[in-house]
Amino acid sequence: MNVLIVHAHPEPQSFCTAMMQRMRDRFESQGHVVSVSDLYAKQFNPVASAADFSQRNNPDYLVYALEQRHAQKTGSLPTDIAEELALLEQCDLLILNFPLYWFSLPAILKGWIDRVFLSGVVYGGRNFYDRGLMKGKRALLAFTLGGREHMFGGNAIHGELETMLRPVLRGSLGYAGFDVLKPFAAYHVPYITQEARVTMLEQLDAAVDALATRPLIDYPSLDDFDPQMNPLK
Repeated sequence: MNVLIVHAHPEPQSFCTAMMQRMRDRFESQGHVVSVSDLYAKQFNPVASAADFSQRNNPDYLVYALEQRHAQKTGSLPTDIAEELALLEQCDLLILNFPLYWFSLPAILKGWIDRVFLSGVVYGGRNFYDRGLMKGKRALLAFTLGGREHMFGGNAIHGELETMLRPVLRGSLGYAGFDVLKPFAAYHVPYITQEARVTMLEQLDAAVDALATRPLIDYPSLDDFDPQMNPLK
């Protein structure tokens, strides 16, 4: 199996980085091929803009998704996007590893999705959800956060984590066709003991070992909708 870990933490000594290294080592010990895209180390540019296109199809008006298609067709993608896209296309499992910022992704990771999830390659037209072009691949979020576990849930103060992360779980990964696994959350990380951190890494090991049976998040099938995307039932 080819695994791509996209890592988005600015501190190399962080627990989030330790999680990335632990997952990398665990997968490699099992004989899998692991690539790590460390976005801060690469100084990845997260800003999707006209500067991404050296040969514009329409120089007078920017439609980013259409220019993505044109750049892919003409072989004029920027090197940073082309390299990340190649890693994405090769992987069987995509892991996004990050600290939770304001109930969401760090900007550098959101920008990675904006620039690398190419129209016509990752999605496009009616190729979304169970017909997305990433169909057959799996995806997992592994992240750290400051809150305690009891703060998240149906009746908890912050609500459900999966609802909070719907823009990436459903709007990006699910939309692109990935089989999206239940996320792995490392709670209250800045405030717990070293012993608790060790236990958490052992729990991450167990999650890696049990990926084959890890629950999936349910998403729509286009078979249940008409051509105008009205529900059939």
